[in-house]
Amino acid sequence: MSLEVKPVRSRADLRRFVRLPWRIYRTGDPWVPPLLIERRRYLDRSRNPWFEHGEAEYFVAWRDGEPVGRITAQVDHNFNRFHSSSWGWFGFFESVDDSAVASSLLEAAEGWLRERGCDRMVGPASLTMNDEAGILVEGYDLPPIIQAPWHHPYYRRLMEGAGLDRAMDLLMWEQYLVDNNPMPILFELHEKLGPEHGITIRNMRQRDLSAEARRFVEVYNAAWSENWAFVPITERELEHAVEEAKPILDEDWLFVAEKDGEAVAAALTFPDLNQVLARLDGRLLPFGWLRALRARRRIDRVRVGFLGVKPEYQHTGVAAALYVENFRMAARKPQTGGEMGWILETNTAMNRGMEAMGARVVKRYRMYERSFRDEE
Repeated sequence: MSLEVKPVRSRADLRRFVRLPWRIYRTGDPWVPPLLIERRRYLDRSRNPWFEHGEAEYFVAWRDGEPVGRITAQVDHNFNRFHSSSWGWFGFFESVDDSAVASSLLEAAEGWLRERGCDRMVGPASLTMNDEAGILVEGYDLPPIIQAPWHHPYYRRLMEGAGLDRAMDLLMWEQYLVDNNPMPILFELHEKLGPEHGITIRNMRQRDLSAEARRFVEVYNAAWSENWAFVPITERELEHAVEEAKPILDEDWLFVAEKDGEAVAAALTFPDLNQVLARLDGRLLPFGWLRALRARRRIDRVRVGFLGVKPEYQHTGVAAALYVENFRMAARKPQTGGEMGWILETNTAMNRGMEAMGARVVKRYRMYERSFRDEE
């Protein structure tokens, strides 16, 4: 049977690219269909501000006229400037269980990246590490939380069979109030935060989201700057993401820590919209919006997606205090726990902090890479 990988060139091609996962996953799989309209907007070069500093190509693998796989290849020029590197990325990877399909897709992405002077291919990341990232390698029996993918177990075999190497593992930790047994020191640090360090914690204000987004960008770009594969996020990117996420944001779960008016730490926690999306099959119309309204009331878990502290304040215990705020909110809300992360496997301090709070690793995502430099 003939196999061909072709770039997306038309609106019909893009529709097939976005819809392809519905051919890969079966009824009963934990996979949660994304909103079709949101994914099309995200991939729209005229709407997504990531394209102000990045470029990408989308590919679909075809066999006898039927789509059987997809992939993106992308170059983030901000990333390469920040790291003085020549990395390229791949993302949005989906494939049937066929090594020839997977290898052909990865080769197409690699060829496109080589043409642009890249010396390494890393992924998967759906354009950035701040969207879906990694291949699931542990935790197949659990439903995926918001902005965290679920994959068939064979995906790992396809990656490694295509000659990609492990680059980094991303850990997802789980904790619920019912089995919560954090160390008392966390609450002691919370109590000392104001009297000893002059730091206060408040909820972000949805009515002032633009200003709050700027505060978060300031914290994010300082707190994560030493992390593997970090790239500074722009205000435009965050404002766009916040605008897209407005329907699910709950200011009770959004925290900022301040000292003398300066944002020194922040934590963004999101109700698990996947519990709603699982009922919609990718569509809000004609009646999906009604199902969504009903399902929102039954969301019972959250994702602590971002928690960071500026380096000069990391000795104050403010990270522990932010987790205490999350504990206290979980005691008041229908969402009594959830998942935290991802956290890099090499981030010893954060992973030890998770252990101190009584959390446990429930999922592991793997980033892969292939170096071109040694082949030249």
